[in-house]
Amino acid sequence: MIDERELEAAVAAGIIDVAARDRLVAFARDHRRGTAGPDEEQFRLLTGFNDIFVTIAIGLVLFAVSSLGAAVADALGPALVAAASWGLAEYFTRQRRMALPSIVLLLAFVGGVFMTVVVAGAPARPAPTMGALWPIAATVAAAVAAWLHWRRFMVPITVAAGAAAIGGGIVLTVGAALATTWGNDALLPLVLVLGLATFGLAMMFDSRDRARVTRWTDVAFWLHLLAAAAIIHPVFAMTGLLKSTPAPGAALFVIIVYMLLTIVALAIDRRALLVSALGYVIYAIQALVRTGDNVSLSFALTALVIGGFLVLLSAAWRPIRARVLALLPANVTNRLPVATA
Repeated sequence: MIDERELEAAVAAGIIDVAARDRLVAFARDHRRGTAGPDEEQFRLLTGFNDIFVTIAIGLVLFAVSSLGAAVADALGPALVAAASWGLAEYFTRQRRMALPSIVLLLAFVGGVFMTVVVAGAPARPAPTMGALWPIAATVAAAVAAWLHWRRFMVPITVAAGAAAIGGGIVLTVGAALATTWGNDALLPLVLVLGLATFGLAMMFDSRDRARVTRWTDVAFWLHLLAAAAIIHPVFAMTGLLKSTPAPGAALFVIIVYMLLTIVALAIDRRALLVSALGYVIYAIQALVRTGDNVSLSFALTALVIGGFLVLLSAAWRPIRARVLALLPANVTNRLPVATA
């Protein structure tokens, strides 16, 4: 598939002009609307089996580099992983444009930078304050690393990795001050706010590409996955669902929330919210239909209920989504992906 960079390079090389590029982009957008369309929520993970082959090879190389470096100095292992990941990305990401290896190399680079700072600061923690601040410094370094990687390679998942690093730094900073007094539950509202902020960022990228034909839709996809996890867990944890014996009211509330999430997912044409909440809603339904000590029977009934619902939803996704969009004001639908027949 020809991407934006190749089209820009073709224009720079004089192979096509700007008008031809714009017509080609418009044609690709209209063609996708008529075939797969935005409702299919496509994103690039594999360009072929060679992606898997190369990813396995990269994993072996990074493992070897990490082990050899750690044998010399603890911080050298992750530092070499970060350096090797960047070097390999120069070929497999920048030149070959391979999807899965690019994702693995980005995560290895950011993770390597994070662990380098953490391990390097391990001996330098004479006081509890320093021990609390050092992971925060590591998250800042990881966020900067993600930004530099984005500037160079523009791998779609990079924005989500940077957002996760920034969010993690904020949670660690606040947690260092509150967790000892209020406990970890005090961080749940903060995680929820960060999740909503990430969701807003994802919607900003989605609004740039309503037809979902450019890299911005892939950027939004990974942001939606991150936002969904950060939103779903605090909401359901604060209901008391995660207690050993959740109250029936909590389970019912979770199911109602899942129905609302279904409407939101249909409106924005993203299934990440539904997938992230799936484990919680299965647990909630199982708590309601549990029949004595017969766990297998209650789980089977739960699987039947939620599985049947998702099968019907997936089969009728487009017409249901079109009806949901019809209920929304025009100034909202004009920012959402187009509905296809």
